[in-house]
Amino acid sequence: MTKKQLRKETISVMIVKTIIFDIDNTLYSYDDAHKAAFARLLEYAQRELGLSAEEFQTLHRQANETLKQRMGSVAAIHNRLIRYQNLLEKLGKPIRHALAMNDLYWNTLLDAARPSPGAAETLTELKRRGYRIGVGTDMTARLQFVKLERLSLLQCVDFLVSSEEACAEKPDPELFRLCVEKAGVSPEECLFVGDNLRKDVLGATACGLQSLWFRPGGGEAEPGVGQIRALPELLEVLA
Repeated sequence: MTKKQLRKETISVMIVKTIIFDIDNTLYSYDDAHKAAFARLLEYAQRELGLSAEEFQTLHRQANETLKQRMGSVAAIHNRLIRYQNLLEKLGKPIRHALAMNDLYWNTLLDAARPSPGAAETLTELKRRGYRIGVGTDMTARLQFVKLERLSLLQCVDFLVSSEEACAEKPDPELFRLCVEKAGVSPEECLFVGDNLRKDVLGATACGLQSLWFRPGGGEAEPGVGQIRALPELLEVLA
């Protein structure tokens, strides 16, 4: 049996009507864009705050943990402005830097973001074939809209569910429930595609959706979990 056949057998192709995509590290490489943005942030911290790279990284990590403890699993934990505000308050530095740091980070990330290979062609072809296209993503809505627009993918999307709108982050069932509600079909008629095994794939499966694990780097197979290494492979799986 070929790898392609193995992938096909993990989903019920005949009943899929809606495909729902994660954004970060699925429709584009968040890791690559974040690396570029964080490098600019380190430069700012060294120049404007007098911090070494090691000092800033430690403070940044602590601020991130503080937000998680304070807020729980909600979209606001991704809010860089609040994160930098807390970092500066703890450091005893003027909080006016928070705005500049927030804008520097996100502008750099958006400029560095590139769609995953074949993303536009894949979504366009899925639309041509009559599938509805949705997005199910953590983070606040506006930033995710801007990302999709910068990636030239927003025009392919029929609906979007953010963790801000769902008031819960993946793998919370509420986010997947809202995706299914907007899709207007049954859960098993939805196929969720994402890079995170626990949050995207197992989270969707637990809620009755079908799922595929997007793994551009490859890796060992997970029993009962279908996976693709490139987005255009989705067209083969659904053929």
